[in-house]
Amino acid sequence: MKHGLLNLLNDLLSTIVFVAISLLTGNDALAIELGIAAGVVQFLWALRRGTKIDAMQWLSLVLVLVFGGLALVTHDKRFMMVKPSLIYFAVGAVMLKRGWMDRYVPQIVHDNLSPGTIVFAGYAWAALMFATALGNLVVMWLCDFKTWALYISVVPLAAKIAAFAAQYLIFRILVTRKIRGRRFALPPAE
Repeated sequence: MKHGLLNLLNDLLSTIVFVAISLLTGNDALAIELGIAAGVVQFLWALRRGTKIDAMQWLSLVLVLVFGGLALVTHDKRFMMVKPSLIYFAVGAVMLKRGWMDRYVPQIVHDNLSPGTIVFAGYAWAALMFATALGNLVVMWLCDFKTWALYISVVPLAAKIAAFAAQYLIFRILVTRKIRGRRFALPPAE
C-alpha cells in the first residue's frame, strides 16, 4: 500500500506544485505553468531513466497538458483543480477489477482469509477513491481556492492513511482469530 500511496502522490505532483505556487505567490498563471512544467519534466525524467511508463502516467501527463492548457487559455484555474478528481475516478475504476489487491496483500493474509474478504477490501478502496473524487469536485465548486487547496493537500492523503490503518487492523484481527481457531481445533499431539 505504501507503494500505491507513493504512486498516487507521484500522479498528483503537478497538482501539488500548482497548489504550492498559487498559495505562495498568488499568481495563478505562474502556478499553472509550473504545474504543467512539473508534469512534463516528471514524465521526461521517467523516460530518460528508462522507466516503463504505465497508463496512469500517460493519463496524468495528458490531463496536466489538456487541463493546464485550458486553465491558461480561459484564465480559470478550476481546470487544474478538477485533475485530481479525474485521477481518483480512473484509479477507482481500476480498483473495481476483481483481485487487483492480490499483489499488495501479504501471503499470510491470502493463507488465512477468504478471497471474498480481500475482494471486498479492494472494492472498499475503489469506493474511497470515488468518494475522494466527488469530494474534490464539491469542494472545488462550493469553496474558495484556499479551502480547496487545504482539502486536496490533507483530506485525500489522510483518508488513505486511515483506510490503510483500518484495513491493516481488521486483517490482523481476522488472521489472528483464524490462526488461533485452527490451533484450538487441532487434536493434541501424542
